[in-house]
Amino acid sequence: MSWALLAIGVVLLLFGAYASWTAGRLDRLHHRVELARASLDTELARRSALVGELGGSGMLDPASSLLLLDAAHRARTASPEEREQRESALTRAIHATGTDVEPWTAELNLAMRRVQLARRFHNDIVVSTRELRRRRLVSWFRLAGHAPMPATIELEDGR
Repeated sequence: MSWALLAIGVVLLLFGAYASWTAGRLDRLHHRVELARASLDTELARRSALVGELGGSGMLDPASSLLLLDAAHRARTASPEEREQRESALTRAIHATGTDVEPWTAELNLAMRRVQLARRFHNDIVVSTRELRRRRLVSWFRLAGHAPMPATIELEDGR
């Protein structure tokens, strides 16, 4: 009888250790999602500021400048619900205006690439977090706590 109790105790201990490790991993993933989102927001703000500078530089025709300035302003002032749409509209405006102005081309291309990478990194972490949260152990024992399910960011980012 004591061997059976010892075996049950060992199994419960191993299960508890695994559950604790999984909860810690999930917490770290949620933290990484927040950091990746902050990084993406920073890159989007940089791109918007750069496009605003380009639109106000006087190097483009007035219609292109107005289109870029309006799209950049709308992207910066968008509410969280409409952020993805406004950032996608900014990407379309950048491509529509043909912003191949010599001093700005390299910097704008770099800003666009950084947005792509930040979004891809964020979405990869979100997918990993969601996969872990879908496991039975996590859902049955509520190892995610009260953290909201993270969502991917779907932008038209010029890829």
